[in-house]
Amino acid sequence: MNNYETLYVLKPTLTDEETAANIAKIEEILVKQDAQILATNKMGMRRLAYPVQKHERGFYTVIYFKAKGSVIAELERNLKFNEDVIKYLTVKYTKKKEIAQFEKLIASTNQVKEEPKVEETPTTTEEATTETAQA
Repeated sequence: MNNYETLYVLKPTLTDEETAANIAKIEEILVKQDAQILATNKMGMRRLAYPVQKHERGFYTVIYFKAKGSVIAELERNLKFNEDVIKYLTVKYTKKKEIAQFEKLIASTNQVKEEPKVEETPTTTEEATTETAQA
């Protein structure tokens, strides 16, 4: 099995639910084709380098996976017919240096997912003055 990275851009007009459904559908296509998904990086809404289908922005997503070469044709066929996908690109990693970089990308993507998000409760000035007055 070969190492692949597929980057695709979804239309910016989609809701969060529609975006999540599109990402799940593309991952499902890979799973049906016996591909092993290593990581998914939802990069979020970004500005495009140039307008594509009259869109200035798009929702970027990168999927890192291992698969046979025949899977790529099926994946790109589905991306091509999906009206919500405005651009896509698949890269194959074959050389030792490329594979090492590929593994670093997967590790960094998985590390970002695992980091817990610390949420601080904002204190207003009234609460702060009340707490100091009581002390």
